Amino acid sequence: MTTLLAGDIGGTKTLLSLYGLGPDNQLNLIHSQRYRSADWASLEPMLQAFLADTADGAERPAAACFAVAGPVQHGRARLTNLPWQLEEKALAAATGIAALELVNDFAVLIYGLPQLGGDQQALIKPGRAEADQPLLVLGAGTGLGVAWGLPGVQGLQALASEAAHGEFAPRSAAEWELKQWLMADLALDRLSIERVVSGTGLGHVARWLLACHHPAGDHPLARVSGDLPSAVAAAAAAGDPLGQEALALWLAAYGSVTGDLALASLSRGGIWLAGGTAGKLLESLRSPAFLEPFAAKGRLQAVLDPMPIMAVIDPAIGPFSAACRARMLMS
Repeated sequence: MTTLLAGDIGGTKTLLSLYGLGPDNQLNLIHSQRYRSADWASLEPMLQAFLADTADGAERPAAACFAVAGPVQHGRARLTNLPWQLEEKALAAATGIAALELVNDFAVLIYGLPQLGGDQQALIKPGRAEADQPLLVLGAGTGLGVAWGLPGVQGLQALASEAAHGEFAPRSAAEWELKQWLMADLALDRLSIERVVSGTGLGHVARWLLACHHPAGDHPLARVSGDLPSAVAAAAAAGDPLGQEALALWLAAYGSVTGDLALASLSRGGIWLAGGTAGKLLESLRSPAFLEPFAAKGRLQAVLDPMPIMAVIDPAIGPFSAACRARMLMS
């Protein structure tokens, strides 16, 4: 059986997976192993150990793709939070896998999106996807990831992006006040989009509202010491007015940015929302709080209206997408 090696390489953890190709060319997960990245001097010995554990007399994987938490350029990558320097040729030599590629861990999602099954995604907004048009994926997690996919004669080509670090543009008096407060609070000369549109950003919005309305710290959210964004979402779901206000402002900013980026690339192939917030806030993302700002682009609303929006709800989308890319490398 033909097998493929896929990896999701991060500063804290690395997930390696072995997939098999069935007779219909579909991916079937054979084995997956999670490693603590800091326990290894480099990726090469980790890969060799994984391949030795899963060999079982089989041939080496036909291709491999590794999603890397950092920029990839000319086949090289350096992880932001780990002293590993990755190089495609060195990894190919260490594993004996000639068809091997490093891809940014968000851009790699582009290769998995068209292959997602019904249990891996959920509908946010119906529409009509055009197969020969660009795709857009955004992911509001700790930060905000953005990537595009361009169809071509050899399939999709993923384009990594730093669009999340563009300037946050307030659309209302409340967003203007939020921006000024955050720049002062975080001692910034400028405010990027992901400072607001991210899971962390939801916490920032709540902190601003708490400073405005509860400066004495007399609100329950002011006493949260752990995951403030999750606490805000839970408070909103329970009917807390401040939690609801924070979530509504955040959803509006997220929706507006999604519409801006969809127009920038004319993403008629579809829009996917990924990241840790997508599966947790499905009903909120389906609400007018997100969808109306998405569409509110004046004369260009008619361009956005046909574009479908999906949410990625599979937590293993990273390795799955890397496996999809590895399968492409065989052709």
